[in-house]
Amino acid sequence: MSSPWSCILFDLDGTIADSAPGITASLGYMFEKLGRPVPSQEDLLRWVGPPILDSFRDLAGMDPVESVQALAIYRRHYLDNGANGSPVFSGVPHVLRSIHEAGVPLSLATSKPEFPASVILDHANLTQYFRVLSGSSIDEIRSAKKDVIAEALNRFRMIGADLSRPVMVGDRKHDVEGAAAHGIPTIFVTWGYGSPEEQEGAAHVVDSPEQLMPLLLG
Repeated sequence: MSSPWSCILFDLDGTIADSAPGITASLGYMFEKLGRPVPSQEDLLRWVGPPILDSFRDLAGMDPVESVQALAIYRRHYLDNGANGSPVFSGVPHVLRSIHEAGVPLSLATSKPEFPASVILDHANLTQYFRVLSGSSIDEIRSAKKDVIAEALNRFRMIGADLSRPVMVGDRKHDVEGAAAHGIPTIFVTWGYGSPEEQEGAAHVVDSPEQLMPLLLG
């Protein structure tokens, strides 16, 4: 089995793991601790995927000081309660294993910090399939998807991976736009948290891991 791609980058939240319940629960806890009204579940789903500091600013109207306080509350609750409870979407482990077995370098590219991201992968026994793990930095300076992808490409380069034909797999517009900033096409998966409008600009749209497999491995 040969792949049309020389390396593959995967988003985490909404693409590999159904992490929304843990994220939204921790967000609800954070809003309560700050004495703010808790948004509806539908509104909280908008937070799943984008860099969290952007959401503090854009969705909650927080200033930088409030954002730092909110981030500390959210992270503590999420690490204690959310990361281990993120089930993996059915069929995705088979895709990741097949990519690994085909010898195509695979990287995580997530706006989630690398430690909780690695906890989710470890819990699902998926870390073994990845050559590179790239997430946001602990200070959130590197959190925009284009910056996370840049770091993944740099780490690929450090291990001598072929960067001539990369592809991104994700479920939000941030994946599409972040990859496009590097001239990388995106395969958009619909089982995640993105709206149909967010598919714009994607090279392909798939509704199941079974549809994803031939696009990645031919």
